[in-house]
Amino acid sequence: MKRVEIGKLEDFREGAIHGIDVDERKLIVVNLEGELHALDGICTHEYAELGRGFLTGDTVRCPLHFSQFDVETGEAITTPAEEPLEKFRVEVEGESVYLLLD
Repeated sequence: MKRVEIGKLEDFREGAIHGIDVDERKLIVVNLEGELHALDGICTHEYAELGRGFLTGDTVRCPLHFSQFDVETGEAITTPAEEPLEKFRVEVEGESVYLLLD
């Protein structure tokens, strides 16, 4: 398991999608009511960067075809996407935020 520092807690504003690049991979981090969630940052339907998408409640909406994904589980909840987003573990240690990658 690889642990990568991705920023400080203050970098992840609540109620916003934060696009990040880790090891040449696009990911998103969402601060949902104080809990950080990290997900794959590319829509599973067609290439679109979810960091440019929209957050509505607890769902991320793709900017291209408007598929929606559950922030907490990564599940695709509207078409055209059918496959879930990969979810990653996040750890907060003091003010530092870390992502755990396999």
